[in-house]
Amino acid sequence: MIRISKLKNGMRLITDSDEKAQTVSIGVWVGVGARFETAENNGISHVLEHMAFKGTKTRSAYDISSAIENVGGIMNAYTGRDVTAYYVKVLKEDVALGIDLIADILQHSVMAPAELAKEQGVIVQEINMQNDTPDDLVFDYFNQAAYPDQPLGRSILGTAEKVQSFTSAHVLDYMRQNYQAANMVISAAGAVHHSDFLALCEKLFVEIGSNPAPVAVASRYQGGEKRVQKAHEQVNLVLGFEGVSYEHPDYYAANVLASILGGGMSSRLFQEIREKRGLVYSIYAFHSPESDTGTFGVYAGTGEEQVCELMPVLCDEIARLGSSLSEEELARAKAKLKARLLMRLENITAHAESNALDLLMRGRVISETELIQKIEAVQRSDLEALADRIFSGAPVLAALGPIQNLMSYEQIRERVCPVLN
Repeated sequence: MIRISKLKNGMRLITDSDEKAQTVSIGVWVGVGARFETAENNGISHVLEHMAFKGTKTRSAYDISSAIENVGGIMNAYTGRDVTAYYVKVLKEDVALGIDLIADILQHSVMAPAELAKEQGVIVQEINMQNDTPDDLVFDYFNQAAYPDQPLGRSILGTAEKVQSFTSAHVLDYMRQNYQAANMVISAAGAVHHSDFLALCEKLFVEIGSNPAPVAVASRYQGGEKRVQKAHEQVNLVLGFEGVSYEHPDYYAANVLASILGGGMSSRLFQEIREKRGLVYSIYAFHSPESDTGTFGVYAGTGEEQVCELMPVLCDEIARLGSSLSEEELARAKAKLKARLLMRLENITAHAESNALDLLMRGRVISETELIQKIEAVQRSDLEALADRIFSGAPVLAALGPIQNLMSYEQIRERVCPVLN
């Protein structure tokens, strides 16, 4: 059962209780991520996420990790563009310890210079690892081309130079300015009792700031391309368009459309490009929403020679999607989305995360029943109209590898949407 309360300091708290569960997932989701940064402090949200575990006024980094592992628990965090999250999963008898650890790192972290110096080295290694992973790096290039010269287009990790320039004061100041009660949600799912958990949180979260929540810079999507020639074995590429936000009426239609185009082995792209033609090992479509925008695109990894044949076929599949949809494809895509949703939400950590993100992004929790109803409500006419609108916009291309045989941006744009040319 889902219950929502608000702490005296303004933080929202949501519990999703399951009496049969033996464990509980607890976390704090903060409505601040990489898109709240400036060009000067790009990467600091991710540095802060790392440093929160590196010692508080009463616990060392070892104390934090050993406390959770002494009870068999798991503690982790992640940084996104709109959100940063800190969470634990523990046995039901360890709820108090779990939430105490999170409250401690979010209010009493000291950001010791010696610890920061070590963690900066770790993060630089993480950046280097991503730079050596072309199927990850190409998505950074895609965002740079889609949202140039703005926070949404910058890497979540930042650059090695930026990361190494931050001082403890920089990180602490960023935390104090941006981690405010108004944009923080405490979420717990599983073996949790709402009133008891609320009482715990009231005692523990007493030093969170009460200033207005920070506001992200509005996005400005722009078509274009970023090509990087590298002596790799494969060409990694992303071809995409402006999608829709979490709150857009076409959000669910966009997910259905992505599933039909490239969501699984029965999808159009997999069947036509991998199964029939053998041009790729990996190809899929995606819809990635943000708070005020989104991207709809296709990732493919292919060989230096195969890219010549791949791109015309890929463009043609995108161009004909809206005018050739079948009821069979629509039904299959809906079934896949519903099944994946329900399978994911069998995990209590996924429940805690989903509830928190709903409150942060939408201001309310959308139930499983409502989610299924929204997926079921998508009609073929909705998909046709959405495809026409998305694919008539300026495309974005990011490509990395031996790309000398890749067709030009102008050729791609004309092939996808010839009426604009």
